[in-house]
Amino acid sequence: MCLLCDLKSPRPAVSAPLPGHGWSSRRAFVLAAAASAATTTLPVAAQVDVGKPSSLRKLVPADEIEGAATQQYVQMMREAQGKQVLLPASHPQVKRLHTIARRIIPHTAAWNPRAREWKWQVNLIQSPQINAFCMPGGKIGFYTGILDQLALSDDETAMIMGHEMAHALREHARERLAKSSATDIGLRLGAQLLGLGDLGNVAAGLGSQLLTLRFSREDESEADLVGLELAARGAYQPRASVSLWQKMAAKTGGPGIGFLSTHPTGPNRIRDLEANVPKVMGLYEQARKG
Repeated sequence: MCLLCDLKSPRPAVSAPLPGHGWSSRRAFVLAAAASAATTTLPVAAQVDVGKPSSLRKLVPADEIEGAATQQYVQMMREAQGKQVLLPASHPQVKRLHTIARRIIPHTAAWNPRAREWKWQVNLIQSPQINAFCMPGGKIGFYTGILDQLALSDDETAMIMGHEMAHALREHARERLAKSSATDIGLRLGAQLLGLGDLGNVAAGLGSQLLTLRFSREDESEADLVGLELAARGAYQPRASVSLWQKMAAKTGGPGIGFLSTHPTGPNRIRDLEANVPKVMGLYEQARKG
């Protein structure tokens, strides 16, 4: 039986922007070592069943792909700032995202111990795109289109954030890159495979591809369920996962739905979430009392 998280623990500390990233402190938001700062009691087992992560991901060093992701994220934020579409931390929608992140991040290390050391960041870009992402290492981005065009509640927004965090925590990008890199390098790996040299170099040069990776159906299912549990532990209503994907399904086929290009929806997805909502309702109710 799983231990429930103690939400009376201190909230994650907010630190200054990472040095050398080049955008204004008013526009950058860093949740430095949020998971490691939290003193929540982590579960001995998850409420949702997603199995163990693929061992194939180990072919690509985690620090390499996280470093590549950080570089790509910094570049994106600089470009957004240059175009004056990177919203400041004082913006109400940015504050809303920061609040959601603070409530979810303390529960991430249960799914990936590396999350304790991640320099979590959350930024919001003014754009009609219906999209959001979390890159390896905890670099989160939302577009205003997904919040406004879908009229998302806080609970539904938390489901998206949890889902994207789950992709990073389960290292789906690392696994996808390992598979594609191993295929490309093929027999040339040879003895170098043990040193991981080629794969590490490949990972370091693939930052620009991290936002366009297409995850497998299994990856998406894992992210749905892990994200559902993360959000529930953060005291967000689990049933919002169903209403979120119903809204997504209604938007299928419309223009600018970047989220659906890499996160396709369907009746099976909604049914799976409906089946798992009861598993995390106890976590949600306990979190609400915290």
